[in-house]
Amino acid sequence: MSRRNFLRTSALAGAGAAIGGLGISSASAQSSQPIRIIMTGYGPSTTSFSLALKRMGDRVEAKFPGQVEVQYVYNILDLGYKGSDILWLVENGIVSMGYQSSSYLTDRVSDLGAVDLPFIFPDNASARRSMDGELGELLTNSIEANTDYRILGYFENGERHFSNNVRPIRTPHDLRGLSVRSLPSKIHERTFELLGADPEIMDLSEVIKRVVAGTIDVQENPFANTVTYGVHNYHKYHSASSHFYISRPIFFHRPTFESWPLELQQEMQAAVIEAVAFQRKMKDQEELDARVAIREAGGEIVELTTEERQMFIDAVTPIYAELRDQYSPKLRALVGIN
Repeated sequence: MSRRNFLRTSALAGAGAAIGGLGISSASAQSSQPIRIIMTGYGPSTTSFSLALKRMGDRVEAKFPGQVEVQYVYNILDLGYKGSDILWLVENGIVSMGYQSSSYLTDRVSDLGAVDLPFIFPDNASARRSMDGELGELLTNSIEANTDYRILGYFENGERHFSNNVRPIRTPHDLRGLSVRSLPSKIHERTFELLGADPEIMDLSEVIKRVVAGTIDVQENPFANTVTYGVHNYHKYHSASSHFYISRPIFFHRPTFESWPLELQQEMQAAVIEAVAFQRKMKDQEELDARVAIREAGGEIVELTTEERQMFIDAVTPIYAELRDQYSPKLRALVGIN
């Protein structure tokens, strides 16, 4: 670990990284330090993700007063970290939990690539049902089999849309020759190539700087994220393309989680279930509010027609055949690529 990373890690540790599995009984609570839980994310404290973390923490602290202490680092970017750093911070037990887009783990958990495929869900409601059902269960099992995480649920990042400051994007032809930021997913990268764009994989912290500097043409995010990170102040053209749907697994450091008393583990699971429902409901409103903010900033939102959307689907169709054999028959059936 570099000295810079050590210093930044120490700053997090100072926020309360004494994570452990102390007893919860009322007798021991009076003589023991409380169990400290650090929850981390990469967005301002006002986002649905941060407020959902606070809701989780409030619930477990209310259930075990004086016995559990929850602390928050809502936006690790403020400490000089990259968004992707949440993964190693959690997996090494430096923090207790965090969330991150599933695309950041596709190199280690190949099954996650299936949900990186474009246009696999017809709408947001279908995506939620899938993540709450067999698909979400299969992905959870795959992540836990290949990492030291415990997955308790999935926040919704949501449907992703293009934004740029070059021209309106209505068809794949409009993307030709434009540079586009890609999440660290070979499937996303290949998708953009099929659409005629020039993908560049980069972390969130970098893409924001590139958008401000005008050295990247296109970014893609849910409208709420585009507004949260201020991209709408630099990009005039927004297309409601819904080309990807991304979930954010809720990662816990498994050794820490499993060291907790069973009643705390159960209460945290219940808190996550409640927080996911809360986050999704708030996310719906954030998307509506973001559309207003985009227009107030002088932006234009292109609503694709059925025919225009089909042009995008047709353009990326080769990717399904290219990747079909990488996934089990069950997984292919769950994402509709049989």
